[in-house]
Amino acid sequence: MGIIIALIIALIIIVVVVNAIQQHKEKLEHEKRARAAKQKAIIDETEELLLSLGNLPNNPSLIKILNNRSLNAAKSMAKILPENKSLVKRVQEMEARVNASNDNNSQTASEQSFTLPDNEQHLVGILQCIKKLRATLKSEQTKGNLDAQTFTQEDHKLAAMQLKIGVESLQKRGMMAYQKEMLGSARQYLEKALQTISESPVQTEYCTSKREEVENILEDITSSLKNTNAKDAAKKAKAEEDDLDLLFQPKKKW
Repeated sequence: MGIIIALIIALIIIVVVVNAIQQHKEKLEHEKRARAAKQKAIIDETEELLLSLGNLPNNPSLIKILNNRSLNAAKSMAKILPENKSLVKRVQEMEARVNASNDNNSQTASEQSFTLPDNEQHLVGILQCIKKLRATLKSEQTKGNLDAQTFTQEDHKLAAMQLKIGVESLQKRGMMAYQKEMLGSARQYLEKALQTISESPVQTEYCTSKREEVENILEDITSSLKNTNAKDAAKKAKAEEDDLDLLFQPKKKW
């Protein structure tokens, strides 16, 4: 009887241990899949950013940074899932792409060559892309994958484009209001454009030329407002004069 009880207890212990081991394996597998999924998300996001670069001025350095980001994520994924042989091929393909981007000697275009689209929705998409790129660069620098100097240079380029979008959009709205003779609104938009330029930590050639252009338009608007106010004042004075003439004119005798 004692032997049977001992066997039952041993069996229960074995079952408990086996379940514990199985649960531990499942936990490790779940964590492994989560880590792999995180790297996969980085790769997918980076590929989308690379595609969206077609809407921005040519920048080989930024392409190289993004390609390296995808490569690092693929290598991490291959370490997490060593049994997945397709990842080895993926890493090799990305290494070849990184080498190709390293050999790219084309010049980086400045923000001056950045032409804004007329479509508002397209413009919003470009602005969102630039913001994602700046966040990605900051993340890569934090991870130690990007040196401070390169980060600063590339971030300034993106900031210049972001500034141009903001300033050009404000100027466009201001000019539309000006054409509709909504002078007060036009002045507000253009003054906001000047403020945006002044608050930019990086002052480029674009900032200098655009500030002068907007200031000239504001001078025209100020002149127009003065003329409009003078005309309104003249009309008001004429109306008051007419009212006085009507009040004090000789009464007719019947």
